[in-house]
Amino acid sequence: MRELKATGFVRIRGAREHNLKNIDVDIPRDALVVFTGVSGSGKSSLAFSTLYAEAQRRYLESVSPYARRLFHQMEVPEVDLIEGLPPAVALQQQRGSPTTRSSVGSVTTLSNLLRMLYSRAGDYPPGRPHLEAESFSPNTPEGACPRCHGLGRIHEVTEASMVPDPSKTIRERAVAAWPMAWGGQNLRDILITLGIDVDTPWRDLPKKVRNWILFTEEQPQVPVYPGWTHDEIQRAIRRKIEPAYMGTFSSAKRHVTHSYATTHSAMMKKRAARFMIARPCPVCDGKRLRRESLSVRFEGLDIAEMSGLPMARFSKIFAPYAEAKAGKLGTLRETHPEKALGVERIAGDLCRRLSVLLDLGLGYLTLERSTPTLSPGELQRLRLATQVVSNLFGVVYVMDEPSAGLHPADTEALLRALDGLKAVGNSLFVVEHEMDVVRRADWIVDVGPAAGEHGGEILYSGPIEGLRKVAASETRRHLFDEDAGMPSRQREPAGWLRLEGVSRNNLKQVDCEIPLGVMTTVTGISGSGKSSLVSQALVELVAGALGAPLAAESGADAEAALEEGPADATEGRILGGLEGIRRLIEVDQKPIGRTPRSNLATYTGLFDHVRALFAATPEARKRRYDAGRFSFNVAKGRCPRCEGEGFVMVELLFLPSVYAPCPTCHGTRYNPKTLEILYRGKTIAEVLALTVEDAWDFFGDAPHVCRSLKVLREVGLNYLRLGQPATEFSGGEAQRVKLATELQRAQRGGALYVLDEPTTGLHPTDVERLLGQLNALVDAGNSVILVDHDMKVAAASDWVIDIGPGAGDEGGRIVASGPPAVVAASAESRTALYLDRALRGGPAAKGLSHMERDPH
Repeated sequence: MRELKATGFVRIRGAREHNLKNIDVDIPRDALVVFTGVSGSGKSSLAFSTLYAEAQRRYLESVSPYARRLFHQMEVPEVDLIEGLPPAVALQQQRGSPTTRSSVGSVTTLSNLLRMLYSRAGDYPPGRPHLEAESFSPNTPEGACPRCHGLGRIHEVTEASMVPDPSKTIRERAVAAWPMAWGGQNLRDILITLGIDVDTPWRDLPKKVRNWILFTEEQPQVPVYPGWTHDEIQRAIRRKIEPAYMGTFSSAKRHVTHSYATTHSAMMKKRAARFMIARPCPVCDGKRLRRESLSVRFEGLDIAEMSGLPMARFSKIFAPYAEAKAGKLGTLRETHPEKALGVERIAGDLCRRLSVLLDLGLGYLTLERSTPTLSPGELQRLRLATQVVSNLFGVVYVMDEPSAGLHPADTEALLRALDGLKAVGNSLFVVEHEMDVVRRADWIVDVGPAAGEHGGEILYSGPIEGLRKVAASETRRHLFDEDAGMPSRQREPAGWLRLEGVSRNNLKQVDCEIPLGVMTTVTGISGSGKSSLVSQALVELVAGALGAPLAAESGADAEAALEEGPADATEGRILGGLEGIRRLIEVDQKPIGRTPRSNLATYTGLFDHVRALFAATPEARKRRYDAGRFSFNVAKGRCPRCEGEGFVMVELLFLPSVYAPCPTCHGTRYNPKTLEILYRGKTIAEVLALTVEDAWDFFGDAPHVCRSLKVLREVGLNYLRLGQPATEFSGGEAQRVKLATELQRAQRGGALYVLDEPTTGLHPTDVERLLGQLNALVDAGNSVILVDHDMKVAAASDWVIDIGPGAGDEGGRIVASGPPAVVAASAESRTALYLDRALRGGPAAKGLSHMERDPH
């Protein structure tokens, strides 16, 4: 590549992070640079793992070693040289904090301004002393309700929550909240000693006895004679026969609350949470604040009520103050001029921040909305809005698909926000698959040509038009081929799933007919109610009707769910169509594992078959090694030094701790004896290092293994290694791993597949491959319904249901429903224009070009 001497370039030499092949590239500063390429090609390795990681590392080197410990440490990227790199800010696709104390208001800092406003300019009751801003925060001792500690909910255990089936006897485990196995048996044996009948149905026991068993704080210690009747125990006590042991009684309530408060096990915490019921705090009515704080009002609302309004309504409340209109501020200026000035400035700052949030299509969110309930796209746009108003300059913003979760109608607002950041002297390095955003770039870096080991090269770096000549680029085809209209399929529905009176979030008494035996895409602008209808209401109603309750959240998610309290209940019912559904399969974007121990092979079940092949080798049978020997999670097979992790942490004085390959097993995860067993010349560790593509050739004569590998190849994951940790997967990769896991199961038909934005993180070429898989599911007799903003996907569907017309309160109803061509002709639908373009092909299949949208 030509050497660019311009000072306005970032020069990268010898980048080798992940799959990058010792690349050299120059990227301009003060420009919108888009990194493109198929999923897994190396875009993120260049933008985040190399450029951002190096910028962060250099910044951290400038702070004191003491302060450095407080930061998440970035590893030193594999690169020879990077010159001209400014400080960097990363805006990545990531889930929100698992705690409900993090909210839209805290992420955007709007809550801070609102608290200051209530403190300085709120209407106080007569005689109420002035309160500082901290008193309006539920996260401070000054503001938090003393009863619920600022959570807004209290957690209780009740007879119904701890004894779900009162027809059972105590011996039959009626008290479900007690521990399983020996712990529960111990408590039942203690009750026999105490003379309580454990063979009478729970509901027939006296109320006083039931209450004592469930709620007493007493902890009597009594002799235990396992398996004996009460009369036999009494005779043994009189004869002074030695008991098996002395047992201490603990009520069901005490066991649940003690377990929840003290356990370090996520599984134990999750189990305890099952028996706890959250309800609004009776002291603060769920508002989380002290009564003194709630007595202060502004425009007739307390701060909790204000935080519960959609941000779109804020402008109407604060704009008159920000514009210093006489009617609102006139009287205040005469009586309290300092207070009037404070209100004017705070309201002005609020409106300035709000304008960016509203422009990014987030006006339907409330300040109190907790971040765990936001999509990664919503969270990234909140952070983007915060950066836009921060007025930083000379910074590199590294972004990961900022268009994720955005309807085409909202993409223009995103581009305006990016233009605003660039205009004040910042550089924008954006990893993006959305062609509308790519078309607006000043410079494009196309990475490829394919994924994994077949990628990692710079195919092109320069102004967009130059990519037209690069034949090896997959991006070129989608960026310049303007005649690629999407003919809609013409499969006829095999039946209809009819929902009536569905209410959830902003959906109010919606009736909906979903065709079965075809592929349906649900569209609508961000916040219109798509996920409320499909991923929440539909999934819950169908799961309940099939008798398959949804799986509980795990770990921190369970704790957050308990803090949040039960979600809004879904109202509505299924009128008909269930006879066409045998199974419900939800394929979402949640991570498939939170530790490196979960990997591609373990999640798909492929590893079970691989371990069985190793256990069946003559040498393994001779040594009596079973399949468990070849698991790195089992003590007998794994390396004792790193306990199967493959790496150890090295503490360095005054420097960041680093992870190094385990010196004992050299990263293989296994002990030497296990690695002596070979299958077709390879150890178990060498097999885990194979890519899906290489494993396909290696296991050609192992049908069980090949079934899993076949579908992994078909969903475009042939570049992943079998032992690749789940923590390294992108959201799109995780979702495709889940889809592949489902696809490898024997297809019997009659399944309803529900997918929420499956094209997130996918290059248009990968979207085509995904559509092939979804169509194969339909052709096998299943139904597919997905929520998506990709107009090519909608155009290629059999049926489209458009929700809207707006977001939040302005959405929540079905605007149009029918084959794609019918919805594209709808006058009311905001999706119609973009869907029509996708059907006919054109300069922006997922939207209009900049010039067409804005003739000025």
